[in-house]
Amino acid sequence: MKALVTGGCGFLGSHVAEAFLREGFEVVAYDNLTKHELERTGYATEAARAHLRERLEGLGVTVQVADVRDASALLDAASGCDILAHTAAQPAMTIGWEQPGLDFETNLAGTRNVLEAARRHGLPVAACSTVHVYGPGLNDDLHETPTRCARRPPMVREDEPLLRTGANGRLTPLHASKAGAEHYVRVYADQYGVRAASFRLTGLYGPRQFGGEDHGWVANFAIRALLGRPLTIFGDGRQTRDVLYADDAAAAFVAWQRQPQAGAFNVCGGPERELSLLECIDLLATLLGTRPQVAFEPARPGDLRWFCGDSARARAAFGWEPRVLPAEGVRRLLGWAAEHRALFAGSEPGA
Repeated sequence: MKALVTGGCGFLGSHVAEAFLREGFEVVAYDNLTKHELERTGYATEAARAHLRERLEGLGVTVQVADVRDASALLDAASGCDILAHTAAQPAMTIGWEQPGLDFETNLAGTRNVLEAARRHGLPVAACSTVHVYGPGLNDDLHETPTRCARRPPMVREDEPLLRTGANGRLTPLHASKAGAEHYVRVYADQYGVRAASFRLTGLYGPRQFGGEDHGWVANFAIRALLGRPLTIFGDGRQTRDVLYADDAAAAFVAWQRQPQAGAFNVCGGPERELSLLECIDLLATLLGTRPQVAFEPARPGDLRWFCGDSARARAAFGWEPRVLPAEGVRRLLGWAAEHRALFAGSEPGA
């Protein structure tokens, strides 16, 4: 059996590639090796991307340097494969504001290329979506506690309306590209019979993540705190996610391929894994024995202040559920970052 993982040298993709390796698959990591996200972290070095590639190649993964925007290369790479896991993406709302063309070409056109490769080769495909497809209208239904946002009902199910804007919400290119990609997944399932699924992912974190202020906030906080650098919060810090550890997210792809079926699935942490920005800082202070410095900036338009997903559909359909709780997951993330300090620019405050 052979798996093709788009974005396979990235954070989530590398975990998905390793998960398929453990299942006995031959794995191809299809990745353009962009450094765009790494440059926005303020601390990841040139060695960071190479670290992920070298790790995978050392484990026996074949790395193909190519872009999901290249339909011909993608079609060739999918030949001879048995499963396609699509993790390549433009993941940040802020990058979407700044470069809507890149956002469209990567998230929407790129996903269409992946689906066409799956159709042409008769492959099942699971594609990464995001809980942002529900839209910022969820912000209208919230109440606040001293440390977090909360909602009734306490979880979002897949039948929730998409792209709700609400009273003060604002849609961004990322909302459009991710929701559009989900529509294409459904079209390829309905029109062409492709076994195509969308995984609505939330709050991903874990080892090998180089998070920035506009994506991967748990890793951004953890690594900056470890390096003694100040953290930036946009808003009041009560923003809350049901964070999901990378190995748990990767396990969803492996579980799904055993009985692939079409549809949209929340792949989320659930209520036991809800964590606000303020609570994450408290957790880091406990684990590190010192409290990070925090600067507050104005809230960003379009941000979703709360999300907690109900993953009952994924559990019923292919037996997936998360396992790692935030205290353990963040501890593992800090352990990895401490072990790989050489990947980060400087280890002293202000370096």
